[in-house]
Amino acid sequence: MGDKSAKHGPHIDDQLRHETEGLQRAARPTRVEEWKEPEPVEDDRDRDPTSANLADREGTPPGMSPDDVERRSNIARYLAGFHEPMRPAALADRAARNGAPDDVVRDLRNLPDQEYTRVAEVSDALGLGNETRRV
Repeated sequence: MGDKSAKHGPHIDDQLRHETEGLQRAARPTRVEEWKEPEPVEDDRDRDPTSANLADREGTPPGMSPDDVERRSNIARYLAGFHEPMRPAALADRAARNGAPDDVVRDLRNLPDQEYTRVAEVSDALGLGNETRRV
């Protein structure tokens, strides 16, 4: 009775034992569908988590630095909700009303004088680039 659970009855214990028998014997994942497998854990033993070298970290699109990603994120945050075409002065005013710092407002005012309809267009005009879809 030592291997029996006090939480379940003997029937449920036998069923759970049967369900996990293949996993215990194989000592590896036994699922046929790969998409059901758990994701592997990234091993970062050789990396210093306190290092300031952010360029090597995952998450930044090719051709963009982490600073570019941060600037693009700030611009998108302060321009939130704009859908109609806007010129640089209107973009800067909108960002200022949303509490943007002076450097973001200045960057928006210095954009080439044309109408912008998406944050991606603003980002391109500032030379920040855009993330391409990852497959």
